[in-house]
Amino acid sequence: MTAQDELRLLPWVGPDGKPCYLSTDNQGGYVSRLADHIEAFQLGMASQLLEYSRQVLDDEIADSEELNHLAAQLTSALRDVLRVATSRGRTPAAPRRP
Repeated sequence: MTAQDELRLLPWVGPDGKPCYLSTDNQGGYVSRLADHIEAFQLGMASQLLEYSRQVLDDEIADSEELNHLAAQLTSALRDVLRVATSRGRTPAAPRRP
């Protein structure tokens, strides 16, 4: 996932909320494998949440509490997916200003 001599952004934060990085070229190490599994889980959850959000938005009787809960879940999933993309070297482009 990372080139040799590069730091890998891990899919979790430290106790102080700051990003965690792994410095190794051993992709088969325990922490690398753990990060791979967590990233795969996060991407899978985002995919399931996307399907669920379609169902909620298609439901004409969804209340504001359910929509707020969905928005919070989507925000969390988007944060995780952006972290995975950044970790894999696909830094999202900065948004354009009008």
